[in-house]
Amino acid sequence: MTSEMEFAIRFGSVSKSFGPVRAVEALDFEAPTGAVTVLLGPNGAGKTTTVRLATGALVADRGDIEVLGLHPKVDGDEVRRRVGIVPPKPAFYDQLTGWENLRFAAQIFGASERAALDAAERFAIDHALLQEVGGYSTGMRTRLALARSVIHDPEVLLLDEPTAGLDPESSRNVLELIRELAGRGRTIVLCTHLLHEAEGIADQIVLMNNGHARISGSPEELTGRYLADPVVLFDAEDRATLESIADRHGVVSVSWNGAVHATLADHDTLPDLIAELVRDGVRLTRVEPIMPSLEELYFAMQRTTPEEPS
Repeated sequence: MTSEMEFAIRFGSVSKSFGPVRAVEALDFEAPTGAVTVLLGPNGAGKTTTVRLATGALVADRGDIEVLGLHPKVDGDEVRRRVGIVPPKPAFYDQLTGWENLRFAAQIFGASERAALDAAERFAIDHALLQEVGGYSTGMRTRLALARSVIHDPEVLLLDEPTAGLDPESSRNVLELIRELAGRGRTIVLCTHLLHEAEGIADQIVLMNNGHARISGSPEELTGRYLADPVVLFDAEDRATLESIADRHGVVSVSWNGAVHATLADHDTLPDLIAELVRDGVRLTRVEPIMPSLEELYFAMQRTTPEEPS
């Protein structure tokens, strides 16, 4: 954890319009310190505006914003000193080399050239540092942007569609690098409209649409809220002894795929069910709750939560 604060970022009833277009409207959300918060939603949901408001690049029309206990409207320079940003289309000096771009960023942030080189090595861009950035592929530009964003060892990283335009292999590599940063205790806010990007990486999901945070919570909390019937995999030394599961209290349905997938009425049923099976001589070798995919959760949330009016 990089701070004793419970939340690194806090939005309270924040609104921002561009002429007649409401980019965000009464937006409330909090990004826990040291966790990965995924802002998930379609293009135009307000994710990029939210990031720009957090850095002070935009000023809210209404509402309160805190980043690391600071107010971006008045403390923008200090916020940007402690935050790393990867925009959806990173801008560089294309006539300069990768190293010249990184060294310039290091000078701006008061970081050392050693820190710039370490960042390049971490994101596997060091082999191309002497090439002009104008010749970089989309994937190389994204890696360079990630390297630039961590030169000053920021406490918070704001990543806006960091895999946009990348091929599948490059996208996977970037997500692995994000997991590495999360493992190092950084607070990360990842904006995406791609479900697979949030899968397995999100500590908290904020479902956005029409500038609102419609739903937020951990994947586990949201699963319990929107996918009420848990599924548990059972296996045993003698699989025939599992045939009685379908008739036991609290079991809604079962399916067989070698082992048994049992849909339960609720999570509280599981301990008693295990005790009954063991008492009746079933030698269990595996009991594993099956987490639904983020895709299943996403569409369950969409069905359950009505759209906000425009």
